[in-house]
Amino acid sequence: MAPGRKRMPEIAEGLPTICGFEEKVTATTNHTETVFKQATNLSLKNVQSAFAITLHMHQPIIPAGGDDLSTASLISNLQHMSNGSKDEDKYNASMFIWCYSRIADFIRELVDQGKSPRVMLDYSGNLLWGLRQMGKGDVLENLKTITCDDRYSPYMEWLGTMWGHAVVPSTPIPDFMLHLRAWQHHFAAIFGWEALSRVKGFSPPEMHLPNHPDVCYEYVKALKTCGYKWLLLQEHTVEHLDGTPLSRKYLPHRLIARNSKGEELSITALIKTQGSDTKLVAQMQPFYEAKGLSRMDLNSITIPPLVTQISDGENGGVMMNEFPQGFKIVFSQIAREGVVSMNGTEYLELIEEAGCTPDDYLPIQPLHQHVFWKKMEEGKREVDEVLAEIKRENHRFHMEGGSWTNNLSWVKGYENVLDPINTLSVLFHKKLDTRSIEKKSFNYRNALLYLLISQTSCFRYWGQGIWTDYAREICRRGTEILTKNF
Repeated sequence: MAPGRKRMPEIAEGLPTICGFEEKVTATTNHTETVFKQATNLSLKNVQSAFAITLHMHQPIIPAGGDDLSTASLISNLQHMSNGSKDEDKYNASMFIWCYSRIADFIRELVDQGKSPRVMLDYSGNLLWGLRQMGKGDVLENLKTITCDDRYSPYMEWLGTMWGHAVVPSTPIPDFMLHLRAWQHHFAAIFGWEALSRVKGFSPPEMHLPNHPDVCYEYVKALKTCGYKWLLLQEHTVEHLDGTPLSRKYLPHRLIARNSKGEELSITALIKTQGSDTKLVAQMQPFYEAKGLSRMDLNSITIPPLVTQISDGENGGVMMNEFPQGFKIVFSQIAREGVVSMNGTEYLELIEEAGCTPDDYLPIQPLHQHVFWKKMEEGKREVDEVLAEIKRENHRFHMEGGSWTNNLSWVKGYENVLDPINTLSVLFHKKLDTRSIEKKSFNYRNALLYLLISQTSCFRYWGQGIWTDYAREICRRGTEILTKNF
């Protein structure tokens, strides 16, 4: 699966490795071999129901390594908290660092006790680089013990994500692939090619799904091009093809992405049930929910349902303080039959071994697309014309996607951030797409770094003020790099 064992440099000339090895990354990720089935200690016939949890970890990179914003070095917000004058920030930073590392300790401890724990991990590229940059490489080394050691690796699964933690609907389409490939590069540089070959699931930042037909199509196309088999989706961001809410959320689904030209792609989706309170994971609610479920029929094949949940792995006292005990208590109780825990790819490989195929999975589409396609079928019209008509009829209708923060718009109110981000993206592709550029060069990697960092969700999610100032400064520097060096 993985071409060679020699690793890329994790850091070169002070920058993370986020590009330059595209052929190797493609060869490593674009395969159809199973990656967990041969290592699992579970037998599907003995499983009544299952649950899966994902820990999402992220810290943005910001220009805060100095007093003058225009010259401050890029550092992790985690380092900024550690260096600050507030005792609360210093304390939280130390707790966050522990949270980023501790899951490796929990997995080793439970496996060594003969238990069968499971966990999926989603770490942004910003966080991975920030940890190394601030001298916390010991966190990465601890995570390697469960990622690269065959004794522990069957019990955990890494999920890919956007390197810069960019929310897809407000990210320029040409930058989708840049984020996806950057994360794959960086992950392989840290954990190795073989570990990358096992990354088949995808965790969208902020659980965001674009529902504009053309954007969603390009998103799914990029995911499939990068070798992803499935992605995690939020229950209330999708609908059945007739517009009704999901009726069998514990079974795998097939996300249909159809663009305005009539082209269609699909990708497997596992459904995160509604609710984003960290208590759901900290107190291991998916396990208790799974206890009330029994096997279900999927196209005449009986399989266990999967209760799936994701949470920030570090934010809030409940995750910091209650999760360790809750995690250990549950996995000290369960064995390898009845109600068990499975990771996403492991689950899909086992049910497909039992005879299921992706074509059997229940078809779904992004929220609101039923209304859109119904209007489109009434006559051949332009997409924008149809969208404008629907908005006139229903002021609550939007095509900005959905997320676990569905009450927020990631576009409205942030034009002062999005305009510089979009401008930087246009300049990047205008300068670099039309010429032969060595992607291992410092100048290219530096320009790409600023482009990806500029699109980090925190610059909008955390509101106006210093965070929008950070974003504009990053865009200014990125523009300067592109203008001077290309």
